[in-house]
Amino acid sequence: MLVKMSALLKEAYDKHVGVGAFNTPNLEAVRATVAAAEARGEGVILQHAQLHESLMPMDVIAPVMLDAAKRASVPVAVHLDHGEDLDYLKRALELGFTSIMIDASAQPYEDNVAVTKAAVEMAKAYDADVEAELGRVIRPASGGGTDDPDNLPPDAAYTDPAAAKAFVDATGVDCLAIAFGTAHGVYTSKPVLDVNRVAEVREAVQLPLVMHGGSGVTDDEMQKAIANGICKINYFTYMSLAGGAGVRALIDGADDPAGLRFDQMAQAAQDAMQADVERAMAVFSRG
Repeated sequence: MLVKMSALLKEAYDKHVGVGAFNTPNLEAVRATVAAAEARGEGVILQHAQLHESLMPMDVIAPVMLDAAKRASVPVAVHLDHGEDLDYLKRALELGFTSIMIDASAQPYEDNVAVTKAAVEMAKAYDADVEAELGRVIRPASGGGTDDPDNLPPDAAYTDPAAAKAFVDATGVDCLAIAFGTAHGVYTSKPVLDVNRVAEVREAVQLPLVMHGGSGVTDDEMQKAIANGICKINYFTYMSLAGGAGVRALIDGADDPAGLRFDQMAQAAQDAMQADVERAMAVFSRG
């Protein structure tokens, strides 16, 4: 069933557990994620990121995501991840997304507040939730980003609790993505996480917190962050890698690899992604 993201996050907030939010830029990822959620009997969030527009246009994948959510036997929210401009956010809302993320975290604080407030006002007309980000979840060049960690200030990867409260009060967002040492993409070095900061931000804002850049974080670290206040966990890289590994295993095990059809490869990828999503959801729910 299609639901608002806030419904899923409120329960997670109250229970100190996490809800998985999986980027699904293709049909196989959508089906894998919903099947995993149904297998576990848990709610889930399907996401489309604006940076995937060249890989899969939102206008194409959104109806697939929304239909899968409506048909699911568990609660499913459909969310726009890392929306970079208000026009794109409005398109997502018009398509039926139940929540949007405005990511102006790379902008000066005052500009982040202004554009986030505009996104919140726009979303009200669609009864949709809004996520924003404060602090920098590092986007290393190796992962397709533009941040050079060596040239950023020491506190760039850590959200200040007082600033977070002021930001939430000024914007009226429903949940907040924070920086506590994680980075997007595949890590080149071990992240240094400050999970105590998560608890401090939760206490300051009294809202569900979001974790971006979870690749490279151990299960134990993930669960500590969730226990301290993380309610929504964005997840894509390992899921996508699992799909690729599933295809490679199919090819390696085939008597005649040249005779494999694409639909067989797509199914192998879907099955592998479902297994990975189920494993991730077990970690997020802390049991």
